[in-house]
Amino acid sequence: MSEWQKILKDDAVATLDKLAEKFGHDVIDVEALKPAFDNFQMRITPSALEQIKSVGDPMWNQYVPTVQELDIVDGVIDSLDEDADSPVPNITHRYPDRALFLVSPVCASYCRFCTRRRKVGDPEKIPLNQYDSAFEYIRQHPEIRDVILSGGDPMMLSDRRLEYLFQNLRAIPHVEIIRIGSRITSHLPERITPEFCEMVQKYHPVYMNTHFNHPDELTPRVRQALDMLARAGIPLGCQTVLLRGVNDDPKVMMKLMHELLKARVRPYYIYMADQVAGGEHFRTTVQKGLEIIKALRGWTSGLAVPHFVIDAPGGGGKVPLLPEYVEEITDDAVTFRNYAGERYVYKQPKQSAGAARSRSRFPTSCRSPWDSRRRARARSAHRKLERLRGGGARQRVERRDVRGRDKSKRGQMGSSGSSSFLRGSCTRLRVKAFVVGTPAVGGVVTTIGSTLLAKTGEVPCQ
Repeated sequence: MSEWQKILKDDAVATLDKLAEKFGHDVIDVEALKPAFDNFQMRITPSALEQIKSVGDPMWNQYVPTVQELDIVDGVIDSLDEDADSPVPNITHRYPDRALFLVSPVCASYCRFCTRRRKVGDPEKIPLNQYDSAFEYIRQHPEIRDVILSGGDPMMLSDRRLEYLFQNLRAIPHVEIIRIGSRITSHLPERITPEFCEMVQKYHPVYMNTHFNHPDELTPRVRQALDMLARAGIPLGCQTVLLRGVNDDPKVMMKLMHELLKARVRPYYIYMADQVAGGEHFRTTVQKGLEIIKALRGWTSGLAVPHFVIDAPGGGGKVPLLPEYVEEITDDAVTFRNYAGERYVYKQPKQSAGAARSRSRFPTSCRSPWDSRRRARARSAHRKLERLRGGGARQRVERRDVRGRDKSKRGQMGSSGSSSFLRGSCTRLRVKAFVVGTPAVGGVVTTIGSTLLAKTGEVPCQ
């Protein structure tokens, strides 16, 4: 038995009586909590216990059963309808080019908000003896290029069994990416061993999606485990769940994102809590999630801004949400507000009448450099005429701003009366993000779907 298995066997709290011994019978009402415990088992590792500072704090809320789990309002057992997309045992195939492969029925600690509480902890519902049908299904579907190992927690398996999974998946030519979905780094960092890190390097690219919900989870021992994984060449992402009483605060969430980046973990998703029976007391409003994203985007590095998504009830898949900054879209322009609430106008591309006439009169092969200079002088004269007519006051302000106007004054240009802000920073290393640099030092506008986000200023783009 390895060290991490001994820790799990000897030191984890897995009964209500043991929990009462730890925190006191006046705090833990064993009889009252028994129905919640019977519905979904409990186990809290030493690492998770150390993160609990007081009764009712964010760590306590994630792991300690409560009678609120018995209140079912609109929660459902299989809120994401995963079973309907399961063609063979242990496989969920919902998206075109990837499949979820449930490989472990257990976790080191059990999160009280778990989406798969109907299965997790029950070896009969996530059987370990039916991998063959899953491998065969993946072989027969060449469109599957990405396989996500989940459960339960795949890292609860031994290195030998994990290597068996890696070997079989790497033997399938069309499987390009292997991902591990695991919360082991937070619950049981001792599981990340030199032996595992050496073994996994033979099967790259292997990614790991970690799961952290609060900055207090990133202890020195946890950071050490994450560092070992990063040094083994495993790209690390984090899937966070928005939870009432845990992280439903923009400051807490921003701190979490910053701490993750310091540990070389890229924030990937913030999920709305699912409508799962037994976990409804964790749910916040969607507006709270949008408020948090609004507090992140523009106010901190784009590296620290994950996708905010709802995993659609009934099996619709992940749907990304962003605060709606667009005010109007026409054929001529798009009007939107940036992260600071200041307004911008982005002009849609259009063909000038002069350019059209020029192209109709002169074939491309007959044009000379002189033609270009003439058109440039004509445009310059036209702009001067517009200014003399009195309509260019704000245009002149814009040009001075572009040429280096003091930043503190630039922040006060908007009619919103907001205080001065430095130009927000936003990385463009965002997958599936379309970015536009706005004129008048407007910064970066990110559009996903119909939503546009910008940086600084309230001057119309010319």
